[in-house]
Amino acid sequence: MSITEKVESAIREQFLDDATGHDWYHIQRVVTLSKYIQSKEGGDLEIVELAALLHDISDHKFNGGKLDAGGKVAFDILRSFDYPEDRAMKVKYIVDNISFKGANTESEMNSLEGRIVQDADRLDAIGAIGVGRTFAYGGHKGQPMYDPNIPVKMHDSFEEYANSKGTTINHFHEKLLLLADRMSTKTAQEIGAKRHRLMERFLNDFLNEWEFKPDTE
Repeated sequence: MSITEKVESAIREQFLDDATGHDWYHIQRVVTLSKYIQSKEGGDLEIVELAALLHDISDHKFNGGKLDAGGKVAFDILRSFDYPEDRAMKVKYIVDNISFKGANTESEMNSLEGRIVQDADRLDAIGAIGVGRTFAYGGHKGQPMYDPNIPVKMHDSFEEYANSKGTTINHFHEKLLLLADRMSTKTAQEIGAKRHRLMERFLNDFLNEWEFKPDTE
């Protein structure tokens, strides 16, 4: 059994019943996207696959806000299978740095493999599936779907972003509509542009229905 198969077997069950948009199928899509981007951009395929599989392990959104907890869990899982320490450290770094941290914050990522997996994760956050995942997560958090009296906020720090009490529609403006321009690889940029346009169309239709403009029907 390969290391990727061992990791998949070890983590799959904990994601199966997730209803926040961070389920096992999300992980599978990120793995598939990562492998496709790697096939075009290069890099170490095994590191890419492992980081994609483990990217949501102990995610800060579900572990009390601990941004660097996931990397340690990922590292420990890999070392439990006697995976080389230096390679496990590469995966740990990617897992620790993959998350979006706010509109006005910089994203750190020091490897091609990390940029590939980060792009893949961001691609799954936008487009048609991204729309569905956003509402699933908003419902999980108890956010209102939309409130025109709650302004969009461009967060200046991870702490501000993580503790935001906005709406699901605001989240599109505060994060999702920013992602296409933040893709690191040419391959992801091409995929992201199409998905970005779909979100723009969705938001336009949503607001037209919200305000009921008969001339747009």
